[in-house]
Amino acid sequence: MQYKVLVVDDSTFFRKRVADFLEQDPGLTVVGQARNGQEAIDMAAKLSPDVITMDVEMPVMDGITAVKKIMAQKPVPILMFSSLTHDGAEATLNALDAGALDFLPKKFEDIARERTEAISLLQQRVKALARRRIFTRPAAPRPALRTTSTTAPQAAPASAPLKSGSGKRYGVLAIGASTGGPVALQTVLTALPASFPYPIFLIQHMPGTFTSAFAARMNNLCQINVKEAENGETAKAGWAYLAPGGKQMLFEGSSRAPRIRIVDDKDQSNITYKPSVDLSFASLARIYGGDALAVILTGMGADGREGARSLKSRGATIWAQDEKTCVVYGMPQAVAAAGISSQSMPLGDIAANIKTEMSVRG
Repeated sequence: MQYKVLVVDDSTFFRKRVADFLEQDPGLTVVGQARNGQEAIDMAAKLSPDVITMDVEMPVMDGITAVKKIMAQKPVPILMFSSLTHDGAEATLNALDAGALDFLPKKFEDIARERTEAISLLQQRVKALARRRIFTRPAAPRPALRTTSTTAPQAAPASAPLKSGSGKRYGVLAIGASTGGPVALQTVLTALPASFPYPIFLIQHMPGTFTSAFAARMNNLCQINVKEAENGETAKAGWAYLAPGGKQMLFEGSSRAPRIRIVDDKDQSNITYKPSVDLSFASLARIYGGDALAVILTGMGADGREGARSLKSRGATIWAQDEKTCVVYGMPQAVAAAGISSQSMPLGDIAANIKTEMSVRG
């Protein structure tokens, strides 16, 4: 099957570069190139692309406004191109809030060591979004801000919301995510009460310049405390710790006083993801044993499967987001198909089920 792509950018050079990269894949064809957000809206309505790649800063109409209008009029999966700066991170997060599903750095050398690797990654991300039909995402609860906000066969059965918990003892909640994860994490975390009695560890595939901005945004939106994890700090109940992009988040000490280790593993070239859900989950297994609830949310690939396997072998509970509500059903499918997750559930049910399973009030 061949997927149609609309490329949107005010730079003629960049539009041509992206179009050339995409059309090296026989499954992708560029049906149009737009110079600004208004042209993108018009061409999207006329050409019915399967995916749109979108720049943020453009004349006439910026990319974020265009995303909002496209998603309101004729929804299409949109991949944003972003600069790896704090302002770029804020703009990209705004675009994801507006309805974009994924993002990539605009400088391809920032996402891969070699040109061929960068081209392949772009093609994979576009095709993954093209295969995903647009769905209506559950709206994340919007509690009052604490500060002014800145800009394979499936083994686990789908489940209805839990009516009662299992009675199992827990000490930690861990969540892994990739493509589509920022919005999914917002949906889950904003529904948890400030009195949440356990530490929460978040592993989201994201560049290093993005994680501090994302943690700050989530801290403004959530009742729980959210921060980018720091090396050497002791995790506290009611706090969510986001793994820094480009590094690994590991753990030491005991389950009563878990200490966070942030590792820069530049020498470990065999590790694809930084941060890696597998590494963090395996490290948690050594600290918490079976006293953990781990959730795998939307994302490409299979990161988290082996870490979840380590947790489950010690008696931990593993859940996966269901296919229907995933942006990309890769990571959740990996744990479900391997028989590691005990349940697959819609994104909108996960927070309520966490509170029920972990006996959390509020």
